[in-house]
Amino acid sequence: MSGLALYLQKEGFFVSGSDMAESSQTVELRKKDIPICIGHSAENVIGADVVVCCSAISESNPELCFARERGIPVVGRGELLRLVSKEFPNVIAISGCHGKTTATAMTSHMIIHCTGSVTSHIGGADSVLGNIHISDSPYFVTEACEYEGNFLKLDPSVAVVLNTDADHMEYYKTEENLLAAYREFIKKAKAGIVCADDRICGMCKSDLTFGLSEGSDITAEEISNLKGKFSFRLCAFGKKYDRIKLNAYGRHNIYNALAAAAVGIYYAFPMEMICEGIEKFEGISRRFEWIGKFNGAEFIADYAHHPQEITAALETARQISREGLKVIFQPHTYSRTRIFMQNFVNAFKDEKNLVIYRTYPAREYFDAEGSALTLSEKLPRSLYIETLRELVLWLERTVKPGDTVLFLGAGDIYYAAKMALEQLRKR
Repeated sequence: MSGLALYLQKEGFFVSGSDMAESSQTVELRKKDIPICIGHSAENVIGADVVVCCSAISESNPELCFARERGIPVVGRGELLRLVSKEFPNVIAISGCHGKTTATAMTSHMIIHCTGSVTSHIGGADSVLGNIHISDSPYFVTEACEYEGNFLKLDPSVAVVLNTDADHMEYYKTEENLLAAYREFIKKAKAGIVCADDRICGMCKSDLTFGLSEGSDITAEEISNLKGKFSFRLCAFGKKYDRIKLNAYGRHNIYNALAAAAVGIYYAFPMEMICEGIEKFEGISRRFEWIGKFNGAEFIADYAHHPQEITAALETARQISREGLKVIFQPHTYSRTRIFMQNFVNAFKDEKNLVIYRTYPAREYFDAEGSALTLSEKLPRSLYIETLRELVLWLERTVKPGDTVLFLGAGDIYYAAKMALEQLRKR
């Protein structure tokens, strides 16, 4: 939403907004002269010509109710993104359960390097481009979120599917419905680029495939790992090209890089420039981000909140950790935790120093079956922590030189980690 707000401001609209709590995004928007109110009230939309809301907003929201009562048009975030994308002849929409933000940023850097410019709408803050990069370019790269079928509002030139691991199943209910949604997403595009290693992707029509399995159109060979950062030789249709040295941690980023390369190959960009462009990507906030040190231990934050993302983050952390690994995980929504409870247990079962931090509910109400406490009870070696104060005390007593402290989750655990680190340094 913040990226779209900045785009509309750039186009000459007066934009204001509201949120439930302060965040780095609300601070940044104010710095750019977009007024943000904390708390939702009908007064916030008085005088508005259009009200934009995301899918998570309740039907009882006072701003939404006021707009409808007064006949003010209400536009969903997905619909606004569709309208913005209509301004560009080439729309690259990147979907998938995980990796969207990184792949979108990698693709954006690749297109800039190959063509000189791009407009990109990124779900996180790229270290160079931020979460919105606006230019006079025929190329628009955006994340295509599958939550409540929002990605089906787009009419992309290129539809990229990174993976189709089950998520948002409170909406899709069945794997068949999830498959149907991805098939429709690809069908709406001029070209589909999908991961050959993904089972559901294999049931979707595609124009290009990428992956590490035999038969992938675009693949990686001669893979090497240097302390959690990977490099590989790019191969397309059986022919070998330049090596790509990734500047982001984790083997999973090979897939994101291959997806970005596939987009460049579809547009017939020079292979050498495709490889160089992908290497320009330096990282995303909250994607295995180093946030500081305490008592000789490295503190890292990662957005991982789905079991498969968590598994990948833990694998990377083990590769770079010099001594012990300590993990603090905050579940994101009760429904996801309830639906994937056993998957979360499997992901964390081998961790000896594990904290389960209170649930970030997002749009949901309390559900004991999907609570952080219930998850902790199913992991006997874990400790459940409810408050920042408890977290600081635990870290102070357990962190040793050489440790890696990994904070996982898509909620406010990132800010809790930074506040905890600040308090520890003052002690």
